[in-house]
Amino acid sequence: MTIRLNDIRLYAYHGVLEEERTLGAWFRVQLTTRGDFVRAMEEDMLEATVNYAEMASVVKREMAIPSRLLEHVAWRIGTSILQEVNNVEEIEVTVHKEHPPVCVECASASVTVRLDRK
Repeated sequence: MTIRLNDIRLYAYHGVLEEERTLGAWFRVQLTTRGDFVRAMEEDMLEATVNYAEMASVVKREMAIPSRLLEHVAWRIGTSILQEVNNVEEIEVTVHKEHPPVCVECASASVTVRLDRK
């Protein structure tokens, strides 16, 4: 089973260019978690599933730390969630940078990282 958080939108200061780290930009984050949530479905218990409020808190905290690369941001978010949020066996993190500074009109650039507890 999967549990997702879609389009978490935050203003942050990630980028290779100095002005990206100074001016900032809008980012969107998607999380897809996988795990065994049968007990949660059967017993209606938060303790048996993923608390997505906790995941959102991790995203907010990690996005507040400036980085040059989206790869690094996505990895930090994923590893932190695996360490801190119960019942997550696998996670996929996608970080989109809206309107990146490239030579054409571009809605976003994104990086996806997949991690598991193994």
